[in-house]
Amino acid sequence: MILEIIIGIIIILILIGIVVFYNSLVQLRNRVKNAWSQIDVQLKRRTDLIPNLVETVKGYAKHEKTVFENVTAARSSLMNATTVAENEEANNMLTGALKSLFAVAENYPELKANENFRDLQAQLAQTEDKIAYSRQFYNDTVLMYNNKCQMFPSNIIASLFHFKEAEFFEIAERETETPKVEF
Repeated sequence: MILEIIIGIIIILILIGIVVFYNSLVQLRNRVKNAWSQIDVQLKRRTDLIPNLVETVKGYAKHEKTVFENVTAARSSLMNATTVAENEEANNMLTGALKSLFAVAENYPELKANENFRDLQAQLAQTEDKIAYSRQFYNDTVLMYNNKCQMFPSNIIASLFHFKEAEFFEIAERETETPKVEF
């Protein structure tokens, strides 16, 4: 009788543990999805700003056709990216193209003084800051989720219910190099 009660209590505690671990894994997986959605929102905002920025610069730099084509192609790649890896690659491509666009803008002092250009550049800078924050939040959330998937005893529940580790959002190696500044 007492043995049956003890076994029943142990079974109930195990079931409660399974429910708690399962629910925490679901919660973390949903946080990862939400964090990715926040990055997506900022990337969408960025892709929406770019045509306005390009059109503003085009008015001043009509002969810089390849720069505009590169920005447009990079923006298109970002809009069509579906996975974290595709987003990383497209995002890095767009960052490089935007650097070229701003380099072109440096050659046109009247463009830099244009209020529309300055406003678009400020909005893009704010968006870039939000993207950086969103990436950091996403990676922090992925870290918590992946830790939960890997650590005992939640890793048992994770493997039983097929919880897969999430991918970190990483930047290209060339983006981590220190820029060379010369005067």
